[in-house]
Amino acid sequence: MTKSPNKSEFDQYANSYTDLIRNSIRASGEEPSFFSAQKARYMASWLGPRVSSLPLDVLDFGCGIGNSIPHLRDAFPAARLHGTDPSGESIRLASDTRPDAMFMINTDEAMPYPDSNFDLVQVACVFHHILPRDRLHWMREIHRVLRPGGHAFIFEHNVLNPLTVNSVKKSPVDVDAILLPKHELFDLVRSAAFKHIGARYIVFFPRMLSLFRPLEPFMGWIPFGAQYVVHATA
Repeated sequence: MTKSPNKSEFDQYANSYTDLIRNSIRASGEEPSFFSAQKARYMASWLGPRVSSLPLDVLDFGCGIGNSIPHLRDAFPAARLHGTDPSGESIRLASDTRPDAMFMINTDEAMPYPDSNFDLVQVACVFHHILPRDRLHWMREIHRVLRPGGHAFIFEHNVLNPLTVNSVKKSPVDVDAILLPKHELFDLVRSAAFKHIGARYIVFFPRMLSLFRPLEPFMGWIPFGAQYVVHATA
């Protein structure tokens, strides 16, 4: 059986993906780009301006149609950007619209990259599309393509946030979703031989309460953010 998410399902959503996501997150008051930009800024802030300005090799694992690429470019201006996804139609659209990155189709068994190829891998809400029995395999693939000391930032939806769970239930692109609690993703990262593992909750306030967003960096321990991130090094 294949270890990758359902390719044909995401092929059919590729042309309408952004609109479908926009509809599913309407309660947040934000556009999909807000969340992509926030993830990129989070990673750059964690690494610091000295590292973020280096010519890093950065991979967006599960890149879809490449919506994160402009925000990764803003956060990592000198980086060589790459994206991979099992959906051939998504990769075609990304290649046509995001000339600032190199895109490749994921196979069912492995990423199309050699060992120790990247300094940073972003995984933005991908693992809930991977069958639980296959998740450790793909976590090990992420570890394989990272250089020693390279960083993985793995973002997922928070199962403890009812608004997030409701949005996932309403989204056609999440019809196959099996959400992961933070402790499960943490265990996967540890089992894949990552080091220096940490986790934080993120995205606490919708747009109508954006006045309070400056407080979010101090709230990462509170288990009610819309999403969470696990960060580790290879």
